[in-house]
Amino acid sequence: MKGYRFEKYIPKTGNGNSPFENLMDVFKQLLTITAGDVAEALQWLTELDKQYNLTNGDYGIGDFIEDLKNKGYIKENPQTGELNMTAKSEQTIRKSALEEIFGKLRKSRNKGNHKTPHIGQGDEFTSELRDFQFGDSLDQISMTESIKNAQVNHGLGDFTLTEGDLQIREQEFKAQTSTVLMIDISHSMILYGEDRITPAKKVAMALAELITTKYKKDTLDIIVFGNDAWQIELKDLPYLQVGPYHTNTVAGVELAMDILRRRKNPNKQIFMITDGKPTCIKEGLHYYKNSFGIDQKILNKTLTLAAQCRKLKIPITTFMIATDPYLQQFVREFTEVNQGKAYFSSLRGLGDLIFEDYQRNRRKKI
Repeated sequence: MKGYRFEKYIPKTGNGNSPFENLMDVFKQLLTITAGDVAEALQWLTELDKQYNLTNGDYGIGDFIEDLKNKGYIKENPQTGELNMTAKSEQTIRKSALEEIFGKLRKSRNKGNHKTPHIGQGDEFTSELRDFQFGDSLDQISMTESIKNAQVNHGLGDFTLTEGDLQIREQEFKAQTSTVLMIDISHSMILYGEDRITPAKKVAMALAELITTKYKKDTLDIIVFGNDAWQIELKDLPYLQVGPYHTNTVAGVELAMDILRRRKNPNKQIFMITDGKPTCIKEGLHYYKNSFGIDQKILNKTLTLAAQCRKLKIPITTFMIATDPYLQQFVREFTEVNQGKAYFSSLRGLGDLIFEDYQRNRRKKI
């Protein structure tokens, strides 16, 4: 008699990773926290090793450092002896952030597009068939169905294929999206003992890796804003730090609008990660600042830009990582003027919210 034999389950010890891989997982997190400072990250790693026995007699932190050099993750300046990250380690950190924050994402064979319900001259065939119309492309013709129609309509003796026999297989449009991600780097992002900039960096790196690997036709531009706003490169993300800045949301939105004007994609959007209200605008060469409550002068200029984005069909999705009621009230008013979206998120749930919204926040204008 065949059957199943059940035995008591004994879990396996260890995760199956090598000592290098185990230390690398921790080291990648430390590099993000220390803004890419290799020496500081290694110091922290050494302290953690003392507390939690991350290494053993066979493999120590010195061995790990040599492996990092040999495998191309860090490089040593021959003149100063300073250790620096390489492009390989920067990419590794982005991939790690993608897996950590968007872990539920699964690879698909279709790269670089977002499906829309529109039918026409797209780049992915559907199961829908229709009669040939003047102007249809030859590569849309379903030869199998067309030949079958010719045999049914004209018989098998003398094969004839006419325009009336031709069948066209419909194609789906794929939407291309241009996204600008705005990251608040004002001083409040590290106030009160809470590190808000590291989760924001991780989300930015994960989103960048998602777009460059899965949605290759989309574009992602990254802006940081404090007293001013400026664009940063993808490779700069691990090194991003908070400064002694106020929050000039106006400068960030203006720069985002300028970038999106140059993008040819019809679908455009802005994601903004912030933890506070706007406290600064620039007037000529001078800054107008007020950190005490909501300043009406700053607020009015910020809301004016939100309305301009709405007219340009650029939705702004705000991810507010603060719980103060008066800050939330500002975000609600800003979102209502723009007709965008707002999320009041904890740091833990930030990545999931951005991933889900990026997937569904499509404005189809094909």
